[in-house]
Amino acid sequence: MVRMPRPPSSPSSRPYHHGDLRATLLKSAERTLREKGAGALSLRELARAIGVSHAAPGRHFKDKQALLDALALDGYERLNRALGAAAETPGLDFEGRMAALARAYLGFAVDNPELLELMFARKHAPEHAPEGSDSSDRLAAAVDQSLGSITAMITDAQERGEIVQADPERITTIAAASLHGLAALIASCALDAEEAMGGLDEHVHLLLNGLRPR
Repeated sequence: MVRMPRPPSSPSSRPYHHGDLRATLLKSAERTLREKGAGALSLRELARAIGVSHAAPGRHFKDKQALLDALALDGYERLNRALGAAAETPGLDFEGRMAALARAYLGFAVDNPELLELMFARKHAPEHAPEGSDSSDRLAAAVDQSLGSITAMITDAQERGEIVQADPERITTIAAASLHGLAALIASCALDAEEAMGGLDEHVHLLLNGLRPR
């Protein structure tokens, strides 16, 4: 007996659940972000791509903005884990710890340029979730934690007399701007990623040399 091929399933006939749907959606969304940009992201298209009903993503993300915020938050959480591990590297002096942290940040930036751009965009987006909302609070806390890794190292180095006594948050801004500047140069193809990573120890040395007590 010849079996007739089944017609393609309609959106309404697709399964509603998909295991860990939220994680699957974020993974698929990040792939789209990397390949096509944020403008190509659509909850309906993500649902179609992973084979669930078009209504299923609504259980986790009420709209595209909520999806973008979740992607940014996930990015910050991954970055913070990398920065935290680098900052706690044993057996290093301040310059060595700073170089390890810089390598962790630049490595993340090189591997995830589109995600990093989105992370900064969502941080400053005027249409972002209202202040005091869970999404806004969690994203703000994640941003603070990423900068806090640098600030904590700087404060510790000041207490040890390794760098000048100045506002640690201002020094953090200078260090973060320097590292993000490298990331931006790499993303714009003005600087080779391998060259930047290879010269990172010297970059940190030059950055810190002007901070040493005279």
